Amino acid sequence: MKRKRKNTVLEKLLIEDYAAEGRSLGRWQGKVVFVERTVPGDIVDVFLFKNKKDWAEGYPLVFHQLSPSRVQPFCSHFGDCGGCQWQMVSYEQQLQFKQQQVKDALQRIGKIPLPEILPIVGAKENRYYRNKLEYTFGTYRYIPESEWSSHPPKQMPPPTPPREGVWNPNGDETLKQGFDEGSTSLKEEHYKISQSSQTPPLGGRGAEYHKISESIQNPPSGGRRAGGPGGAGFHAKGLWDKIVDIKKCYLQAEPSNQVREVIREYAAANQLSYYDVRHHTGFLRNIQLRICTTGEVMVNVIVGENALEKIEKLLSYLEQQVPAITTLLYTINTKWNDSMHDLAPVIYSGKGYVTEKLEDFQFKIGPKSFFQTNTRQGEELYRIARDYAELTGKETVYDLYCGTGSIGIFVSKGAKKIIGVEMIEEAIEDAKENAALNNLTAAEFYAGDVIDICNNDFFVAHGRPDVIITDPPRAGMHEKLVKKILDIAAPVVVYVSCNPATQGRDLNLLGEKYEVTRIQPVDMFPHTQHIENVVQLKLKKSLANL
Repeated sequence: MKRKRKNTVLEKLLIEDYAAEGRSLGRWQGKVVFVERTVPGDIVDVFLFKNKKDWAEGYPLVFHQLSPSRVQPFCSHFGDCGGCQWQMVSYEQQLQFKQQQVKDALQRIGKIPLPEILPIVGAKENRYYRNKLEYTFGTYRYIPESEWSSHPPKQMPPPTPPREGVWNPNGDETLKQGFDEGSTSLKEEHYKISQSSQTPPLGGRGAEYHKISESIQNPPSGGRRAGGPGGAGFHAKGLWDKIVDIKKCYLQAEPSNQVREVIREYAAANQLSYYDVRHHTGFLRNIQLRICTTGEVMVNVIVGENALEKIEKLLSYLEQQVPAITTLLYTINTKWNDSMHDLAPVIYSGKGYVTEKLEDFQFKIGPKSFFQTNTRQGEELYRIARDYAELTGKETVYDLYCGTGSIGIFVSKGAKKIIGVEMIEEAIEDAKENAALNNLTAAEFYAGDVIDICNNDFFVAHGRPDVIITDPPRAGMHEKLVKKILDIAAPVVVYVSCNPATQGRDLNLLGEKYEVTRIQPVDMFPHTQHIENVVQLKLKKSLANL
């Protein structure tokens, strides 16, 4: 017999500090409680959906007191799309927390001696900073709480009248406190949590409400917009099928919003369907945009039907309405997933790619190329990496996880030779093109696993590295690669990370032969929980002269 789960609500919990992954924390009966959508200084009632011996996780139900550090979010979609987690606190405070996040991760997980961590490099522009963005067109529109009264799902409880002492962080008039599955009214006096879900329905702020609402039979139009085709924007947080209908996004400069709205208007006027991810039908799927500091704009329209006449009419209209587009492509995707690696974008107009610049270096970016998403902060990040490499013109630099070669090319003026290694063959081809574009003759790029490539024969052919630059994904470096770096024993290692926790883990292993000498956090993504960190390591003095 399945054991009935006990629902626990903590009343008037003081949120004391920030935690990782965009959450904050309070303390209760000797354990740490992680709470989403709160900031230090809030006093809240918290529903616990995980309750372990030493820690717990929960969601806020009622806000009794708001932190004085809160600010008004500038985006009307904040809390729904999940793209920005921290608009409710000032950018200065975001930087303070990210600084602390790096320190905590490296000390707690790294457990090795550390130098002083330099002050985080904040972004000069904390809006419209992304050069790449993707919008999704879907038939299942996420319904924000502000629309519940106008589009109530069948059998869904009506909104609760405002209660004294209750504040909804959405800025709406009501806060949904919970309901019994299948009930027709909210219980103001109790927190009634559906036994079919691990999470309560909280204020319509993301996945929590819809995980429960999925169990209710026959919502109107399957969650679609009443009288419309669906939503054009971003996936709602934690939901694979529901789309937050974006009216204005602050992540990317124009013509980003204009492109989306022009396509939306054309689709409505010409009865173009949005993609139904459940039944795998529909015409419009996604649009991908690259907007470069050079002024070049690339748009790739991804459709779910091989209907050339419809595609060309849409693209002709888009090109007329948005003359800022310098290259326009389309991709036909009839698969059940959105991956692009096995698809072939087709050039409709322009050269099929854009050119971006970092300092004096040029980079060719196609519709499937990887490139740093924040160009200006990418320059700052690479300048720090170059500085930490301490190049004199005599060094052979190995660029691991080199991608399209951007870091290696950026530091190339100070190096004797650049050797880039990357698993993805398409990225290596881009790296070779970018090296040629910048007239680099002493830069070579190889596709494959570093563990296999960097053997004695390879070192004889290309020389052992004087400097290793490694920029792994969020999962960090594979343990075998860490051991390979220890075997190579290059005098200097520059570790660029987008996840201080896995970086701390790897630094602990590298501590066998290396000491950390410099640390510099960089904020690439304002208003989010993400943080980049650059660490310089040098061989321990006892090993340097061996």
